[in-house]
Amino acid sequence: MPAKQERRLRIGVLGAGQIAQAAHFESCTKAANADLYAICDVAEDLRERMAITHGAEKTYDDYDKMLADPDLDAVIIATADAFHVPASLRALQAGKHVLCEKPVGVTIEECLELKAVVDTSGKVFQVGHMKRFDAGLQAAKSFIRDEMGEMVALKAWYCDSTHRYPMTDAVQPLIVTSANAKKPSANPKADLRRYYMLAHGCHLIDTARYFAGDIVSVNARLSERAGIWCWFVDVEFASGTLGHLDLTVQVRMDWHEGFQIYGKNGSILGKTYNPWYYKTSEVDIFREADGATHRVLGADGHFYRRQVEGFARTILDGAVMEGADIDDGLASVRAMVAVARSVESGKAVALSDVTGGV
Repeated sequence: MPAKQERRLRIGVLGAGQIAQAAHFESCTKAANADLYAICDVAEDLRERMAITHGAEKTYDDYDKMLADPDLDAVIIATADAFHVPASLRALQAGKHVLCEKPVGVTIEECLELKAVVDTSGKVFQVGHMKRFDAGLQAAKSFIRDEMGEMVALKAWYCDSTHRYPMTDAVQPLIVTSANAKKPSANPKADLRRYYMLAHGCHLIDTARYFAGDIVSVNARLSERAGIWCWFVDVEFASGTLGHLDLTVQVRMDWHEGFQIYGKNGSILGKTYNPWYYKTSEVDIFREADGATHRVLGADGHFYRRQVEGFARTILDGAVMEGADIDDGLASVRAMVAVARSVESGKAVALSDVTGGV
């Protein structure tokens, strides 16, 4: 890994559960411009074990005490979805920068409340859509911006697999659990339609918006058969680009994620891997000008570490944010709610008309 820089962002991670153990602790320790300064979790056994394992300088069992630490620069919120907005608000009010796991919230109203605070806080707020730090997707984005010209159509798919856990368990660290961990009042997996959309749909929607811009309306169909949840979503982009999204959980095949983009001066075909492989997407960019296809190797596929480094660059160096901001996070939640309302009504739904949650 690159040597640590002299100026580094001191980050405290709220939550010592699965996503923190699999992604955020390591990302902070490996980042060239950040450090894992503190870990906060109410479960003492888990908190102390993670601090020893990852070398955190401090530990806290009280979030407000961590936020009151003058040496803390920023927090990563790695909790259950229901805690994202309340924890973000407290951090911003304490004067800390925030990197919040996706989805940024579970209802449009709480996201709007958070946006109002972000907009007046003067602090950097980034949403953990880490796929924006995939070098293959970044190469596609650059081609779209600089060379492709008018985009005609985008198709994207995100299909979780029945075989994901035997595969991911082999490459992830052993996840340590605690009976003392704080859990939301309701089981997030009690409603699988809602859970799958929040957990997976937000990735698909953010990727589509990253490439094609704002979504105006959606027309969605949902099939729940044979233990498979399958959403087909026709998307109207503000740019006039035709869009189609496929979210399916769980396919009887390998993890199946990718996109096709057709434009005036070329086309793009992308294959994305399960994120825990830390393997850059294979993105083939065809340039009409030379009649050839180009692919970025992207040897560094640690999207979560790259995400932390981008977050730190924005704060320490004033760099333009590469990740998703509060408006991107809000737009993703609006789109997910619109998909849910479209499924219920059988009609196209404008994002500007929806309220509530998925």
